[in-house]
Amino acid sequence: MEVGLLSSGGKDSALAALLLDAHCDVTVLCCTFGITDDYEHAMAAGEALGFETQRVGLDPDVAHEAAEQMVEDGYPRNGIQSVHEHALERAGALEFDGIGDGTRRDDRVPTVPRSLAQSIEDRFDVAHLAPLAGIGRGAIDQLVTEQLQVETGPSEEIEKGDYESEIRALIVEEYGPETVGEIFPEHAQSRVTGRR
Repeated sequence: MEVGLLSSGGKDSALAALLLDAHCDVTVLCCTFGITDDYEHAMAAGEALGFETQRVGLDPDVAHEAAEQMVEDGYPRNGIQSVHEHALERAGALEFDGIGDGTRRDDRVPTVPRSLAQSIEDRFDVAHLAPLAGIGRGAIDQLVTEQLQVETGPSEEIEKGDYESEIRALIVEEYGPETVGEIFPEHAQSRVTGRR
């Protein structure tokens, strides 16, 4: 089975790729709105793990709508969710037997509700694979420690290829840097640099 896996270059999507690799031919999909070149970090992480990588262009209008939603809400959840759903739709339209992501059981955002997964499967005739959906954060952290080389740090310092970095850049451009701090809580990010 040929699977396109959405990847940010972080530990969750990297672990999902490793788990699928035992049974599938995995291509790491690095999505970008074309706002920044941060997707290159996700490409580098996928290549460091030995996977084929592919750039996937996303609709910039979706980024603008997500940024506007985040500013209006005062938090990132709904905007990130809409962007992830858009990326899954784009991946579903590609020539893969299945598409996947690194969403975990404990994630608050993004999530892939069963109804969305079934809708994508039906409309695009692909399987949706979420190998981490039944695994909690503690087990994922242990697996990551055993399998991956990872750098971690504050979101502002760790460059990787996720939607958040591009939307942060868009919000800075359209609403100013102080708005980013108001919307996004401080949290640690990860970037995969290789296998152990």
